[in-house]
Amino acid sequence: MRRSLQGGFFEGRRRELPRARKTAIKRVRGPKSINRAAGVCGPGRRSGRDAAQGDWGGIMKFVSSRSLLIAATLASALSMAARAEDGGAGAAPKAGAAPKQEPAKQEPAVSKQELQAKINYCKTCHGVSGQGYRGAYPMPRLAGQQPEYLQNQLQAFIERRRTNPVMFNVAHVLSPSMLAGLGAHFKDLNPKPLGGAPKESLALGKTIYEQGLPEANVPACSSCHGPEAKGEGAFPRLAGQLHDYLFNKLVNWSKERGQDRAKPDTSAIMEPIAHGLTEQQVKAVAVYLSTVE
Repeated sequence: MRRSLQGGFFEGRRRELPRARKTAIKRVRGPKSINRAAGVCGPGRRSGRDAAQGDWGGIMKFVSSRSLLIAATLASALSMAARAEDGGAGAAPKAGAAPKQEPAKQEPAVSKQELQAKINYCKTCHGVSGQGYRGAYPMPRLAGQQPEYLQNQLQAFIERRRTNPVMFNVAHVLSPSMLAGLGAHFKDLNPKPLGGAPKESLALGKTIYEQGLPEANVPACSSCHGPEAKGEGAFPRLAGQLHDYLFNKLVNWSKERGQDRAKPDTSAIMEPIAHGLTEQQVKAVAVYLSTVE
């Protein structure tokens, strides 16, 4: 029974083969080219099962060649589209071509009104002329200070490299333009020192400032801060600074300055010097500097 069903199935397929062949030829070449495309005319014409198989093979070769042609056309079109897309915004720059650079954003200038408002705010702690103020805590003199040093210290407060909770809150809202404006303003001020220091150790302080302490490997302060203690660039002015402020900063240097070891700054220069001085010597230098105009 099973063999009979299989025989009937294959017999039916053989009968359908010529019709399938003709239909395929019509779809590919059109009705007038059926015999030529199938190879069933002319000398050497075959018949029966061999002819059917030969004709079907010819059809498949023809269809395969058309498929390859279509696939090649599609591949070429896709390649051209990809090259066009690469030539857009995401394309890599050509060899030797200068990379396109975005124009640098300029910091907006600070108006005179904004700068004056911030200067008035600074006066509440540092004095009306930036000469410093002695209240519950000594507030440092800013008058005559080097602009570069002043900007560096404000930036250190912002980045927490220098500790002071009050100054962090003040400095972190200052723009680079405002920092530059404040530095230029205080540089031009030169009021008399606030004074108030004891005079007993004045001579010792002057000697340390001008000559240093060779036995303690402490260089002369004047070698960096200048003979008149007015500083230069990143080295601050010390002339006229409040003596108690200077004393507190020097004895607590490592606790307040250079707090980010990954970003060392100029405060590292003073660390061994501050450690090389006794408290008595620090006090003497602070007293002397508070009298210098």
